[in-house]
Amino acid sequence: MLVHQILKSKGSKGVFTVKPGTLVAEAAKQLAEKRIGTVIVSANGETPDGILSERDIVRELGQRGAGCLSDRVDDYMTSKVLTCSPDDDAVSVMERMTEGRFRHMPVMADGKLIGLVSLGDTVKARLSELAMEKDALEGMIMGH
Repeated sequence: MLVHQILKSKGSKGVFTVKPGTLVAEAAKQLAEKRIGTVIVSANGETPDGILSERDIVRELGQRGAGCLSDRVDDYMTSKVLTCSPDDDAVSVMERMTEGRFRHMPVMADGKLIGLVSLGDTVKARLSELAMEKDALEGMIMGH
């Protein structure tokens, strides 16, 4: 399965972004309200300047306490953002996320942010593929 097929199956919720300089408290509020695990930090809403996950925030809360909520997202975001394209294979994206130990990857097309896939999205896609292969093999064995 390809990344664009995963995005299509997710529907068009869009990619949630915050601008550099946004307070961590505001980013955390958006994560909670939208029930998402990651927000893209982007000055123009089209290209990622960074990525901030709920794990990044929790790590800082554990180390520094609630004071980190008044810091800027720029202080805790990952600046080196790995991206994929709509034509990338879901398995290769899953492998990159697993090797890099992160759970979300922005999808870029023509230099613009068009979506976000999670490790869970790629696992779900792979399980769906395996189920279809199983059904096809069972059909062949049973003579259907």
